[in-house]
Amino acid sequence: MSDALQRQRIDKWLWAARFYKTRSLAVQAIERHHVLVAGDAVKPAREIKIGETVTVRQGWAIREVAVAGLSATRGPAPVAQTLYQETPESAAAHARAASQRRLAPEPAQTIPHGRPTKRDRRALDRERHADWDARWSATDPD
Repeated sequence: MSDALQRQRIDKWLWAARFYKTRSLAVQAIERHHVLVAGDAVKPAREIKIGETVTVRQGWAIREVAVAGLSATRGPAPVAQTLYQETPESAAAHARAASQRRLAPEPAQTIPHGRPTKRDRRALDRERHADWDARWSATDPD
């Protein structure tokens, strides 16, 4: 982190802080108003400074962070995490969402025996066709 760096473009900061994998993804998120600075929609060239509040929406997660540092380069994750400080409300909401995801049932586990095998599928098809054949013959005028 350079002492001479007092301001930085928001798209570069989001990339350096590892919120987005590329700067172009950060720019797309900013243009879609998924990134707010102090509650206002911004443009990718908007310069931020230490102490400002940034709200970032990634999928279902909404994170509110305070800018704690600026970096001209993208570094390792532990260094990137020093560039921001998540607000206590945002951290609590993030923890609640994570616990709800852990408690939610896995959709694949709701099937009692897993996916049917080819043999099982053929048996199901025979049952369906037998039922259909029975209904068809009941309505057949012959």
